[in-house]
Amino acid sequence: MTHIDARTLPPAAQEEKRRTAVRLREQGQTFVAIAATLGVSRAIVATWWKRYEAGGEEALVSGMRGRRVGAQRRLTARQEAAIQRAITDTTPDQLKLPFALWTRAAIAQRIQRRYGIALPVRTMGHYLERWGFTAQKPLKRAYEQQPEAIAHWFKTEYPRIKRQAVVEDAEIYWGDETSLSTSDPRGRGFAPRGRTPVRPILSRRQSVSYVSAISNTGRLRFMVLKKAIDAPTLITFCLRLCKDAARKVYLILDHLNVHKAATVKAWLAANAARIAVFYLPSYSPELNPDEYLNGDLKVQVAQRVPARDSVALERTATGRLRSLQRRPAQVQKFFRHPRVQYAA
Repeated sequence: MTHIDARTLPPAAQEEKRRTAVRLREQGQTFVAIAATLGVSRAIVATWWKRYEAGGEEALVSGMRGRRVGAQRRLTARQEAAIQRAITDTTPDQLKLPFALWTRAAIAQRIQRRYGIALPVRTMGHYLERWGFTAQKPLKRAYEQQPEAIAHWFKTEYPRIKRQAVVEDAEIYWGDETSLSTSDPRGRGFAPRGRTPVRPILSRRQSVSYVSAISNTGRLRFMVLKKAIDAPTLITFCLRLCKDAARKVYLILDHLNVHKAATVKAWLAANAARIAVFYLPSYSPELNPDEYLNGDLKVQVAQRVPARDSVALERTATGRLRSLQRRPAQVQKFFRHPRVQYAA
């Protein structure tokens, strides 16, 4: 008679066979008869019965199958935790490793140096997957950025601006400038493998620039720039922003020299009842929600039919901005990015 290897059965099916074997044994049947009925070997029936006699019904329940969690791992739990902290809190060059980012090879080399354990790159990938680490495109951050200034912005400066805005019944806007080009290579498209799609662009680059400001209530205001922004142009934009607003404007900008020009400061002092300007920490564009509007604009324009000149480019970009003006809920989504949720 061909016997079934009970180990190949699902846990639930194994438990059912064990309980059936125990019931038949209690009814007085022999191990041989039970084995024939269930299609298993006599030895396994005897083993089930012994387990039942020693531990009762609980002894018939299927336990965990396979190797125990952590079995045959080269790194201890403490070592794994230390490596995860290193990846999270440091960069490879800080630990004198010849890598810019934490790759599988970089992490394996750190383990080799720290613990003398050599792990293949593929095995390193399994560790990273189990830890919940994924390969990601890094954010760009200026070396000149000052963490203490950013901490001060979050903890002290911006909360002060918010409180002051409530007192003066002011609406807070975040402003920035951006430029789009007819030769911007953004976007992706599908094509057969090995046949990279071609996107014709103008060899003579043409561009269009904007200055814009958004609020966390979904308001968007922008102006097309006919030249690089200068103090008179910024003042004109601020005048329009004040004219359109029903209350005082608080405008948050970066440290571009034009934003702090003497002419601009003099104009702001003369119009202090209508507008006040504040400045983000230096080299911290990721803290400005308007940067995410700029990113959306560039992506959306790049997905359209390529512009052949600056006129067509301006028409497409302005159309996108006006569309966003009619959809304040879409503008509010720019404040959902983790880096700017503080402003939402």
